[in-house]
Amino acid sequence: MSASPLRAALLTALMAVIAAVALILLGLALPAWLLFTMTKAGAYGLVALGIVHLMRGGLVSFGQGLVYCLGAYGAGLLAARGGVTDIFVLLAVGAVAGMVISGIVAPLIARYRGIFFAMLTMALSMVLYGVLAKLTAIGGSDGFNVPEPTYLGWAPDVAQSDYALYVVAVVVAVTAAGLSRLHFDSMAGLLAQAVRENELRVEYLGASVFWVTVRNFTIAGALGGIGGVLNGFALGHIDPFFSYWTTSGEFVFIAILAGHASVGAVFLAALATELVRSFANQYFPESWQLFLGAFLLLVMLFLPNGIGSLWSRLG
Repeated sequence: MSASPLRAALLTALMAVIAAVALILLGLALPAWLLFTMTKAGAYGLVALGIVHLMRGGLVSFGQGLVYCLGAYGAGLLAARGGVTDIFVLLAVGAVAGMVISGIVAPLIARYRGIFFAMLTMALSMVLYGVLAKLTAIGGSDGFNVPEPTYLGWAPDVAQSDYALYVVAVVVAVTAAGLSRLHFDSMAGLLAQAVRENELRVEYLGASVFWVTVRNFTIAGALGGIGGVLNGFALGHIDPFFSYWTTSGEFVFIAILAGHASVGAVFLAALATELVRSFANQYFPESWQLFLGAFLLLVMLFLPNGIGSLWSRLG
């Protein structure tokens, strides 16, 4: 590694550490409802970050609920039925579950583009929803509750559990953001951008568009599985709706809101979405979707390339 990439990697790592420490300290002063909202935003942001990986290659998946749900179910069943409650083990299970199913599905759909890719991923997600809704052995359409997670053998009390999960969500989200930034700036990440601009030229240069898509989809699967675990244990309940098409649509909503210019913007967009939804749902319970849609339209009107493009404008 040359001096310049090494310097960039060290700067990214330093910024990630500073962001993590700042957010963890900030959590000490936040009320419980905001801790929960930020934990959920971190989980949603991870799944949306996976979609951003795909967007940089010119694709959008409307079926990330597939990996999000499988990650949650894999870890949730291990905790509820297997008695394994350590959050770090469960996060690893979610990541592996998302990565494995993505590794199986990706070669089957990697040659499709545009609406065909989006609809195929959504169809797979809905197939999983239908299967899980019929499996009464694991709760059927009602799903099942999950126990409170432990942290390397430490079982926090009720007052500490929300903050403990928040800290884990911050560390995981910041780590994922830092690694994604390094990936985007690497040869593989820049190649994905080239695929979005002109697939034919990339093939002429000797690279494989097919394998670029497979790699991005697998990365998105791992991030989606981790996000499913975090949100499942934040809610304390997991059900087939994790795989429903509207859930996948929320992830796409966040990814479009953020754009693909900045990884930090993904989590900012997720938090903004959760806050708008929470307040709109509280004060306008019958029309909160209208406010969420209006929020997206305003961002698209003034920032057509997403919130992340604001950084470049300011720069």
